Amino acid sequence: MFVHYAICDIETTGGNPKNSKITEIAIYKHDGEKVIDEYDTLVNPEIPIPPFIVNLTGINDRMVENSPRFFEIAKEIIEFTKDCVFVAHNVGFDYGVLRSEFRSLGFDFRRPHLCTVRSSRHVLPGHDSYSLGKLTRALGIDLIGRHRAGGDALATAKLFGIIYEKDKENLLSFIQEELNPKRLHPNLDIDFLDDIPNKTGVYKFYNDTNQLIYIGKSIHIKKRIEQHLRNLKTSKGVEMQKEIARIDYELTGSELIALLLESQLIKQYTPKYNRALRRNKSPYGLFSYIDGNDYIRLYVGQTAKLSEIPLATFSTKKEGNGFMLRIVDENNLCQKLCDLYKTNSACFQYEIGECKGACIQKESSTSYNSRCQKLIDTLNLKEASFYIIGKGRQKNEKSLVLIKKGTLQGFGYAPFHFNRKKPKDWEEFISFSGEDRDARSIVRLFLRKNKGIEIASL
Repeated sequence: MFVHYAICDIETTGGNPKNSKITEIAIYKHDGEKVIDEYDTLVNPEIPIPPFIVNLTGINDRMVENSPRFFEIAKEIIEFTKDCVFVAHNVGFDYGVLRSEFRSLGFDFRRPHLCTVRSSRHVLPGHDSYSLGKLTRALGIDLIGRHRAGGDALATAKLFGIIYEKDKENLLSFIQEELNPKRLHPNLDIDFLDDIPNKTGVYKFYNDTNQLIYIGKSIHIKKRIEQHLRNLKTSKGVEMQKEIARIDYELTGSELIALLLESQLIKQYTPKYNRALRRNKSPYGLFSYIDGNDYIRLYVGQTAKLSEIPLATFSTKKEGNGFMLRIVDENNLCQKLCDLYKTNSACFQYEIGECKGACIQKESSTSYNSRCQKLIDTLNLKEASFYIIGKGRQKNEKSLVLIKKGTLQGFGYAPFHFNRKKPKDWEEFISFSGEDRDARSIVRLFLRKNKGIEIASL
């Protein structure tokens, strides 16, 4: 178990870890109970400090003119943080800036690290905001010197102490161990991971003969890739880990496009570890049939055992039954005819006046089936034509997924102000791909689980 924690805050010339230079750094060494040492200095970034940074931090060119440059304090930082867990509020930024500065000196600075934003969300749930200023105010922590390294680092150290005391074991579970190069392929460029953005997209793993061996997707691709490279839980995962010699990725902005692109690419290339690790993520589906009395019946069944395309898909039977209960209530259907109430006579809902009696043929099949078919048409997106609008890969664009008459046509990206045109003219932005069983299920599931998405009807 780790004994010391190096709790750090850094002020820089900008907001990009790869391109920013350090103007101030403060580190408080903590033993879990108290601060036992501290390190604090201004740093000459050797470039002009932008005016908006001066306004934010109060640090200007004149203040750092006679301060040490980073290469002059690099060894001190290495020694001060040795055998420590590197801790920061939004650790990805501070740790990334430090690694970038060290990399420019030809040194690979790596420490196990922990984020107090992420850990506090779990150990201290229920706060409106987890920004350092608002969270420390809510916890009664004095933050003197906001946007200065010393003040922010000390406040983070006090926050860390509260989290550590409240739930040490849970906190320690958030420590991110560094990658062990000895477990990885010698050709894999670990430094390339620093350049991968933690955004939504699809990633690809190649072996040393440039063969594509695995395709995945995530809304945080950097984090997901690192999980693969640390995986020791499954033999297949460890086996694949040793084969990864090169990593490539493609940002999608949209989670739906990432899901569709992943499915499309897996079918196109059939990577061996997608086959080896493949499992049905939606093993249950909603199906229908006409019974002997001409009533439409709905039921949740296993997709692998049925050749027809399900009306909806689910991860578990319980999830499917929960969905069924909701649609029965919303569409005034019969629980017996929806496989939710086993009986040879009337269902319980009929006895209490909430079912019209289709279960005992009191309601005609024509009347009952009209409501049931309307639901099925909705789930099938029958004749519906619309665009699903989402985030783009960059701030100046939007993603578009085109559904025409209930069928996926394709997806693409449009300039941010594309909606000045009418939806009927948006097809120029679409790369047409068509759909298959999996793509249809992906779109339906996405629409069902994401009620707040932006839709433009055609």
